[in-house]
Amino acid sequence: MNLRYEINLYWSEEDQAFIAEVPELPGCAADGKTYQEALQNVEVIMQEWIETAQDKGRSIPQPRQRLMSA
Repeated sequence: MNLRYEINLYWSEEDQAFIAEVPELPGCAADGKTYQEALQNVEVIMQEWIETAQDKGRSIPQPRQRLMSA
């Protein structure tokens, strides 16, 4: 599956973990002890999010394209 969604990655003091969130897929987030682990985990969650949406006949947002300017 080709996943091209933006991922926000940050440290959470409250959770004592790195959090990876996918803003375009509501509720799609994962955590990890390292940022690499958080990214690996969120890739799995993104696939599950999309599969669940397909199974339920829900629309799946297209990945946004970033505007680049100089």
